[in-house]
Amino acid sequence: MNPVLRAVVRVSGLLLLVGLSHVAAAESLTVNGQKRTYNTVNLRPGQAAPLVVVLHGNRQQGEDVEARSRWPELAAREGFGLVFPDGLNKAWADLRDDAERAGQGPPQGTDDRGFLLALVDFLIQRGVADPRRIYLAGVSNGGAMALSLACTNPERFAGVASVIMSMTQGMVERCPAWGRPVPVLFMNGTADPLVPYGGGRGTARIAVSGVIPTPMAVEFWRTRNGCRLGDARLSHQPDRDGADGSTVSLIESNCPPGAEVSLFRINGGGHRVPSFDRDARFSRLVDTVLGPQNHDVDGPEEIWRFFARQPTR
Repeated sequence: MNPVLRAVVRVSGLLLLVGLSHVAAAESLTVNGQKRTYNTVNLRPGQAAPLVVVLHGNRQQGEDVEARSRWPELAAREGFGLVFPDGLNKAWADLRDDAERAGQGPPQGTDDRGFLLALVDFLIQRGVADPRRIYLAGVSNGGAMALSLACTNPERFAGVASVIMSMTQGMVERCPAWGRPVPVLFMNGTADPLVPYGGGRGTARIAVSGVIPTPMAVEFWRTRNGCRLGDARLSHQPDRDGADGSTVSLIESNCPPGAEVSLFRINGGGHRVPSFDRDARFSRLVDTVLGPQNHDVDGPEEIWRFFARQPTR
């Protein structure tokens, strides 16, 4: 671990989530004098397993994603570990300009890059995470944070996934044009009112500004990873739920080994993580605000499938 970070860790208790078959360990980590919290799932002493760091969206905490997704049961089935960190003020300090944010922001001076790298270092030193198989998966604001770390520290991660988030102009300007390749997966909806697929500013009252079109973000990573430009393959996924108002297309790239760039385009999908399970009790109301949720693919399942086929670092 970087000695400057001076991370101190203590277990602060157990958080029992009703209705789930697992127990999430709630822990805290102090980085440069700032106490940070996170939950871990399926981390076993003496077993350095693959680790997926799951970053929540704006106005959420890690336990929200944990409780409302298939990540825990997937980790138990596939034998990898999970960590769900919490952003300060329920937000992440990614590479975007302040004007490009929507919702609430983190406190001034927040160093989420330092926190997340220190957290990964600690779990590696604890012997529960394999340093060659560390993955990042982020939703919305968490997706922007995941892409930010892919820009600044690509050597640390064997794969990165960004869901319902593209890049902004500010991120592009702060992301080195060249660096070590890192596999990147996007999963974005074409009818997202907060993070517009075609770029610009979303149509929702609280929407992200300065967004570059998702296809342009894909091309950015193709260039950075040394891939050929342009789509390599386009395949349409089975329409499992004909009533959800959306379909899914997988767009792949011609990339060197260990540099894959792919996009799940959710045709007609909104600012919602695709899932076999519904993410809201009052679906019609949420559809009006965030757009439709796709039920043809499951986000965590597809993200893990992408991670699992990547070479180790």
